[in-house]
This record gives sequence, structure tokens and C-alpha cells, in this order.
Amino acid sequence: MEAAGTVLARGEDVNGLEVGDAVFGFALTGGGTYAETTVLSAPNTARIPEGLSATVAATLPVAGTTAVDVLDQLSLPAGATVLVNGVGGGVGLAVARLAIGRELRVIGTGSTAKREHAEAIGVRFIDYTAEDVATAARELVPDGFDGIVDLAGGTSLRTVAPLARDPRNVIAVGDMSVPDLGGRLVERRLDRENLKRSARLALDGLLTPVITAVHPLSDAPAALATVENGHTAGKAVIKVA
Repeated sequence: MEAAGTVLARGEDVNGLEVGDAVFGFALTGGGTYAETTVLSAPNTARIPEGLSATVAATLPVAGTTAVDVLDQLSLPAGATVLVNGVGGGVGLAVARLAIGRELRVIGTGSTAKREHAEAIGVRFIDYTAEDVATAARELVPDGFDGIVDLAGGTSLRTVAPLARDPRNVIAVGDMSVPDLGGRLVERRLDRENLKRSARLALDGLLTPVITAVHPLSDAPAALATVENGHTAGKAVIKVA
């Protein structure tokens, strides 16, 4: 659903974007970006600022804006503790990097393969395949977490939610059942201004994505299979040309 490229044409009612602009954003139909050309939704598209590559910009519409949204919604002061449940993927690493940029203490959960990238940006990592997450987290933060960002859902969410000092500061990105635990679902803002904000943060080095693979369009099926199987840390990018 997310893409970066060059504007070839625009609708009559589109403002703020011109043919020839380098842009990034969301597909009009919610999908269709594994292609040489596609149609983006103008209100959900922004210019790529000078100095930011299209490869990086293509990773921001989902992961970048989600990171901004969850941390804005938590609104924690510097020095607070955050648990990122499922830190190894593109969204998780974006949340962790931006949280560290806000001077928050970040603990993250993930599988063994995700440890290296998480620790490289300053995350205290808990390997759920090698240790009990709840026990390890309580040892690190005995008084409970100031905020929890859940990207795993299901049983994993139910394991970490009780670790929050205030259940209202449990924010889930995908699990719609989080209100049953006293938490909240992230309030998403996909507008042009939030895209521009994510791009500025990336330029400033506060939201630089971890890109672990760049595939040609011909390898899209293999790239997607790798992501679906959970073997990719950070973001995988498909490059058309």
C-alpha cells in the first residue's frame, strides 16, 4: 500500500503536488504498489524532501507515521520506560528509534534473529524464544512500564499488558481486542502533514528506517514470502527501476 516515485499525472482537484514531483504516500485503493505505475491518494501523499532518498521515503508511510502516532498518543516524558512488543519488524524498529530519540528507555521483545538490529539502535532486547518475557521484563523494570506498544497481538499482548503501570498506556497497532485489557488502539493519522513530519524526522536521523533488503520488482513474490514468514528484520523495499 505504500510507495515512492515520480508524479506522471494528477487529478484536476489535486493541490500542492505537480507533475514531476518526487513523492511518497499511500495507494488510492489501499494496494497496488508492486508495479511500475500506480495511483496514490492525493490527501495521503507528500513531496519527498531534498536529501531523502526514494528508497527511504518508501518505508515511511506505514512504519514512520505509525511510530509518530503511537508515541504522540503515549506522550511520555524523557526518561520514561517503554516496552515495544515485537520490536524487530519495520514498525517496531521505527517506534524504538523514535522513542530513543525522545530520550525514552526502550525494552523490546522479539525472536533471536531480530536481536542484532534492535540492540544496534539501543534497545534492551528480550528474546521470547529463550526466556520468559514477563519474568525478564519485571526484572528490568520492577515497577512496571510507563507505556507498552504492542505489535504482536494475541497471546503475546495478553502476556505483556499486565506489565503496564497504567493499562490505558497499552497501545496496540493491530489487535482490536486491546480495549478489553484496558488499553487503546492507535489512532492513525495518514494525512499529508503526518507524512511530511515523518520525512523531516527521517532527515534529522530520528526515524531512519532499518532497511535489510532491496529487491527488484521481479523478486516481489520472494520478498513478500520472506516478510510473511517473519524472517525479515526492519523493512524490505521493492525497487522498480
